[in-house]
Amino acid sequence: MVEAVIFDIGNVLIEWQPERYYDALMPRAEREAMFAEVDLHAMNDNIDRGAPFRDTIYDWAERYPKWRDKVRLWHDDWIKMASPGIERSQRLMAALQAKGIPVFSLTNFGIGSYDHAAQFYPFLRQFDRDFISGHMGVTKPDPKIYQMLESETGLSGHQLIFTDDRADNIATAHTFGWKTHLFEGPDGWAKRLIDEGLLSEAEAA
Repeated sequence: MVEAVIFDIGNVLIEWQPERYYDALMPRAEREAMFAEVDLHAMNDNIDRGAPFRDTIYDWAERYPKWRDKVRLWHDDWIKMASPGIERSQRLMAALQAKGIPVFSLTNFGIGSYDHAAQFYPFLRQFDRDFISGHMGVTKPDPKIYQMLESETGLSGHQLIFTDDRADNIATAHTFGWKTHLFEGPDGWAKRLIDEGLLSEAEAA
Protein backbone atom coordinates (compact mmCIF):
# COMPACT_ATOMS: atom_id res chain seq x y z
CA MET A 1 0.00 0.00 0.00
CA VAL A 2 1.32 3.43 -0.95
CA GLU A 3 2.07 5.52 2.14
CA ALA A 4 3.65 8.55 0.46
CA VAL A 5 3.98 10.09 -2.99
CA ILE A 6 7.34 11.51 -4.09
CA PHE A 7 7.65 14.26 -6.69
CA ASP A 8 10.71 15.38 -8.57
CA ILE A 9 10.45 19.13 -9.20
CA GLY A 10 12.24 20.16 -12.41
CA ASN A 11 10.10 19.30 -15.45
CA VAL A 12 7.51 17.72 -13.16
CA LEU A 13 6.21 20.65 -11.11
CA ILE A 14 8.17 23.47 -12.77
CA GLU A 15 9.56 23.52 -16.29
CA TRP A 16 13.36 23.64 -16.33
CA GLN A 17 14.66 24.48 -19.80
CA PRO A 18 17.90 26.53 -19.79
CA GLU A 19 18.55 25.88 -23.47
CA ARG A 20 15.13 27.27 -24.36
CA TYR A 21 15.86 30.38 -22.32
CA TYR A 22 19.16 31.03 -24.07
CA ASP A 23 17.68 30.29 -27.49
CA ALA A 24 15.39 33.27 -26.91
CA LEU A 25 18.42 35.48 -26.24
CA MET A 26 20.83 34.52 -29.02
CA PRO A 27 20.95 32.61 -32.29
CA ARG A 28 20.69 28.90 -31.67
CA ALA A 29 24.07 28.17 -33.26
CA GLU A 30 25.69 30.65 -30.87
CA ARG A 31 23.93 29.10 -27.90
CA GLU A 32 25.08 25.63 -28.97
CA ALA A 33 28.64 26.92 -29.24
CA MET A 34 28.45 28.36 -25.73
CA PHE A 35 27.08 25.13 -24.24
CA ALA A 36 29.77 23.15 -26.07
CA GLU A 37 32.53 25.34 -24.63
CA VAL A 38 31.09 26.02 -21.17
CA ASP A 39 29.76 22.99 -19.28
CA LEU A 40 26.87 24.82 -17.68
CA HIS A 41 25.14 21.65 -16.59
CA ALA A 42 28.28 20.53 -14.71
CA MET A 43 28.29 23.96 -13.05
CA ASN A 44 24.68 23.45 -12.05
CA ASP A 45 25.44 19.96 -10.76
CA ASN A 46 27.91 21.54 -8.31
CA ILE A 47 25.15 23.87 -7.08
CA ASP A 48 22.78 20.92 -6.75
CA ARG A 49 25.37 19.23 -4.49
CA GLY A 50 25.43 22.26 -2.21
CA ALA A 51 27.86 24.77 -3.73
CA PRO A 52 26.92 28.47 -3.33
CA PHE A 53 24.42 29.63 -5.94
CA ARG A 54 25.73 33.03 -7.02
CA ASP A 55 29.42 32.54 -6.27
CA THR A 56 29.63 29.25 -8.19
CA ILE A 57 28.06 30.79 -11.30
CA TYR A 58 30.05 34.02 -11.16
CA ASP A 59 33.31 32.13 -10.62
CA TRP A 60 32.48 29.85 -13.56
CA ALA A 61 31.71 32.89 -15.71
CA GLU A 62 35.19 34.31 -15.07
CA ARG A 63 36.75 31.25 -16.68
CA TYR A 64 35.11 32.12 -19.99
CA PRO A 65 35.45 35.87 -20.68
CA LYS A 66 33.81 35.51 -24.09
CA TRP A 67 30.63 34.20 -22.44
CA ARG A 68 30.90 35.91 -19.04
CA ASP A 69 27.73 38.01 -19.22
CA LYS A 70 25.65 35.15 -20.59
CA VAL A 71 26.88 32.69 -17.97
CA ARG A 72 26.06 35.14 -15.18
CA LEU A 73 22.44 35.10 -16.39
CA TRP A 74 22.21 31.54 -15.06
CA HIS A 75 22.02 33.28 -11.71
CA ASP A 76 20.65 36.72 -12.52
CA ASP A 77 17.78 35.51 -14.70
CA TRP A 78 17.43 32.05 -13.20
CA ILE A 79 13.70 32.14 -12.54
CA LYS A 80 13.05 32.59 -16.26
CA MET A 81 14.80 29.28 -16.88
CA ALA A 82 12.70 27.63 -14.18
CA SER A 83 9.32 28.56 -15.61
CA PRO A 84 6.48 28.27 -16.13
CA GLY A 85 5.04 26.17 -13.37
CA ILE A 86 3.24 22.97 -14.39
CA GLU A 87 -0.11 23.82 -12.89
CA ARG A 88 -1.85 20.47 -13.16
CA SER A 89 1.02 18.75 -11.38
CA GLN A 90 0.78 21.32 -8.62
CA ARG A 91 -2.97 20.63 -8.36
CA LEU A 92 -2.27 16.91 -8.09
CA MET A 93 0.13 17.57 -5.22
CA ALA A 94 -2.50 19.65 -3.43
CA ALA A 95 -5.21 17.05 -4.08
CA LEU A 96 -3.12 14.28 -2.54
CA GLN A 97 -2.40 16.36 0.54
CA ALA A 98 -6.07 17.31 0.86
CA LYS A 99 -6.77 13.57 1.27
CA GLY A 100 -4.09 13.26 3.95
CA ILE A 101 -1.60 11.49 1.69
CA PRO A 102 1.94 12.69 2.47
CA VAL A 103 3.84 14.23 -0.44
CA PHE A 104 7.63 14.40 -0.41
CA SER A 105 10.05 16.11 -2.76
CA LEU A 106 13.15 14.32 -4.05
CA THR A 107 14.93 16.86 -6.16
CA ASN A 108 18.30 17.88 -7.53
CA PHE A 109 18.18 21.51 -6.47
CA GLY A 110 20.66 23.94 -4.92
CA ILE A 111 20.26 25.61 -1.55
CA GLY A 112 20.21 29.20 -2.78
CA SER A 113 18.37 28.43 -5.99
CA TYR A 114 15.63 26.60 -4.05
CA ASP A 115 15.18 29.47 -1.64
CA HIS A 116 15.00 31.84 -4.61
CA ALA A 117 12.46 29.66 -6.43
CA ALA A 118 10.26 29.37 -3.35
CA GLN A 119 9.66 33.11 -3.47
CA PHE A 120 7.92 32.61 -6.82
CA TYR A 121 6.44 29.15 -6.22
CA PRO A 122 4.94 28.98 -2.71
CA PHE A 123 4.07 25.29 -3.09
CA LEU A 124 7.79 24.54 -2.67
CA ARG A 125 7.32 25.21 1.05
CA GLN A 126 4.31 22.90 1.29
CA PHE A 127 5.79 19.41 0.96
CA ASP A 128 5.28 17.15 3.94
CA ARG A 129 8.98 16.27 3.76
CA ASP A 130 11.74 17.91 1.70
CA PHE A 131 14.62 15.92 0.22
CA ILE A 132 16.70 18.57 -1.55
CA SER A 133 20.06 17.50 -2.90
CA GLY A 134 21.83 20.74 -2.03
CA HIS A 135 21.12 20.16 1.66
CA MET A 136 21.90 16.45 1.43
CA GLY A 137 25.22 16.74 -0.43
CA VAL A 138 24.31 14.10 -2.99
CA THR A 139 22.24 14.09 -6.18
CA LYS A 140 20.05 11.62 -8.04
CA PRO A 141 20.62 9.04 -9.38
CA ASP A 142 23.20 8.21 -6.68
CA PRO A 143 21.63 5.46 -4.54
CA LYS A 144 22.70 7.27 -1.37
CA ILE A 145 19.99 9.95 -1.72
CA TYR A 146 17.30 7.26 -2.00
CA GLN A 147 18.72 5.48 1.04
CA MET A 148 18.65 8.74 2.98
CA LEU A 149 14.97 9.26 2.16
CA GLU A 150 14.10 5.75 3.33
CA SER A 151 16.13 6.13 6.52
CA GLU A 152 14.54 9.45 7.41
CA THR A 153 10.94 8.43 6.65
CA GLY A 154 10.96 4.79 7.69
CA LEU A 155 9.22 3.98 4.40
CA SER A 156 10.49 1.73 1.62
CA GLY A 157 9.55 -0.40 -1.37
CA HIS A 158 5.93 -0.27 -2.49
CA GLN A 159 5.07 2.10 0.35
CA LEU A 160 6.49 4.79 -1.96
CA ILE A 161 5.53 5.94 -5.45
CA PHE A 162 7.93 8.29 -7.22
CA THR A 163 7.64 10.34 -10.39
CA ASP A 164 10.61 11.86 -12.22
CA ASP A 165 11.21 12.95 -15.82
CA ARG A 166 14.60 11.23 -16.06
CA ALA A 167 14.85 7.52 -16.77
CA ASP A 168 18.15 7.18 -14.86
CA ASN A 169 16.55 8.54 -11.69
CA ILE A 170 13.62 6.17 -12.12
CA ALA A 171 15.98 3.24 -12.69
CA THR A 172 17.67 3.74 -9.33
CA ALA A 173 14.30 3.97 -7.59
CA HIS A 174 13.45 0.59 -9.16
CA THR A 175 16.44 -0.98 -7.45
CA PHE A 176 14.88 0.00 -4.13
CA GLY A 177 11.55 -1.56 -5.07
CA TRP A 178 9.70 1.74 -5.22
CA LYS A 179 6.68 2.15 -7.45
CA THR A 180 7.64 4.58 -10.19
CA HIS A 181 6.22 6.68 -12.99
CA LEU A 182 8.36 8.21 -15.74
CA PHE A 183 6.88 11.69 -16.02
CA GLU A 184 6.06 12.68 -19.60
CA GLY A 185 3.30 15.12 -18.72
CA PRO A 186 0.75 15.70 -15.96
CA ASP A 187 -2.05 13.81 -17.71
CA GLY A 188 -0.19 10.51 -17.55
CA TRP A 189 0.77 11.12 -13.93
CA ALA A 190 -2.83 11.91 -13.04
CA LYS A 191 -3.96 8.64 -14.64
CA ARG A 192 -1.36 6.70 -12.67
CA LEU A 193 -2.51 8.24 -9.39
CA ILE A 194 -6.09 7.30 -10.28
CA ASP A 195 -5.04 3.75 -11.21
CA GLU A 196 -3.23 3.42 -7.88
CA GLY A 197 -6.45 4.39 -6.08
CA LEU A 198 -4.88 7.50 -4.59
CA LEU A 199 -7.17 10.00 -6.33
CA SER A 200 -10.53 9.84 -8.02
CA GLU A 201 -10.98 11.22 -11.53
CA ALA A 202 -12.64 14.30 -10.08
CA GLU A 203 -9.86 14.83 -7.56
CA ALA A 204 -7.22 14.48 -10.28
CA ALA A 205 -8.86 16.90 -12.70
